[in-house]
Amino acid sequence: MKKFYFAAVLVLIFLNPIFAQSSKYQWLAKDSWNFGFGVSYPKYISTSVNVTGETGYGGYLSIQRNFSEHVGMRLKTSYLHLEGKAGNTVTNNLFLGDLDLLYYFIPCEPISPYAGAGLGLFYNTIENSPTTALNKSNLDYQLNFNFGAEWRISEKWNLKTELGYHTAASSKFDGTYGTQNGGVLGGITDAYMTFDLGVQYFFSKGEKSNLCDMYDGVNAQIDYDKIEEIVKRYAVTQPAEVDYDRIEDIVKKHKSNVSSLSNNWVLLGVNFDFNKSTLRPESLPILYNAAEILLNNPDIRVEIQGHTDNIGSESYNKKLSLERAQAVRNFLIAKGVAPNRMTAVGMGESNPIMDNSTPEGRQLNRRIEFKVLR
Repeated sequence: MKKFYFAAVLVLIFLNPIFAQSSKYQWLAKDSWNFGFGVSYPKYISTSVNVTGETGYGGYLSIQRNFSEHVGMRLKTSYLHLEGKAGNTVTNNLFLGDLDLLYYFIPCEPISPYAGAGLGLFYNTIENSPTTALNKSNLDYQLNFNFGAEWRISEKWNLKTELGYHTAASSKFDGTYGTQNGGVLGGITDAYMTFDLGVQYFFSKGEKSNLCDMYDGVNAQIDYDKIEEIVKRYAVTQPAEVDYDRIEDIVKKHKSNVSSLSNNWVLLGVNFDFNKSTLRPESLPILYNAAEILLNNPDIRVEIQGHTDNIGSESYNKKLSLERAQAVRNFLIAKGVAPNRMTAVGMGESNPIMDNSTPEGRQLNRRIEFKVLR
């Protein structure tokens, strides 16, 4: 066990410079597939055999489907060899198949911790048991709990370290009847732990995720050309009251001087779902940029105007648009902009910039504008 841990520490020390140079903003996909392999160190922790001085070893292969940035499902097959003394040295050779659900807590970081749980089916062979009837092969199942971390090496390769807790369905798993403490399944079931060290190769990645963009704060990487393309594509007529060249110049260049601000400042990309005033995740990087401009120009005051589409009564839309404006104002206050520099008003459906007859047009009409007060 000590030799295994020592080797694992050496590997991590060797790879530490790679992790240090690996940007935490490398490509994170919304969904992906990866193939993994590595070595395992198994050890009994709840058993009636004596494991002092005994050893274990093994290896694994896995295939994993990540359904989102946070959630994945893994199919893992392993071979494990465990030993324990009960008079003679009792050996236990296992072939396992595990299906585990994994949750990643901070997928944007270069070291991403996770936890998981699942079920496993194993086929094991016991040898040298003092109970002759147990010297045979068995088919049984187990419950798994996993805690680990993925260490990003490159866009397609990760190093994986994992600690697993496994509870077998019976007390004869180790080749003897009975156990000391019992596992989480209750009763007198045996349990063991594994430590895995391996690598993962991502052979398929889906669409690039924007989840990590908000980590950049005011310097978020937003595809402003795409936003502008969407606006122009669905615009039936170009509204005279909005200067698109001016808006594009503001959003793309992020200039922090007063001369770069027009009287009407449309926050392209800050839109809302139908009948809601909750800020969508893709709006946050744009609001960070707005906060930066306001903080760098402390003499500017703004009127935050909320807008809706034309579905619903005029009075309801007026109220909803005010709630949207207040949501943006509260966000900017939280980022350090003085409250007395901002007022929130609801414009309702009175000033559309797109055609409300299409779903795309209505979505873009559910927007936020800044009116700069000199």
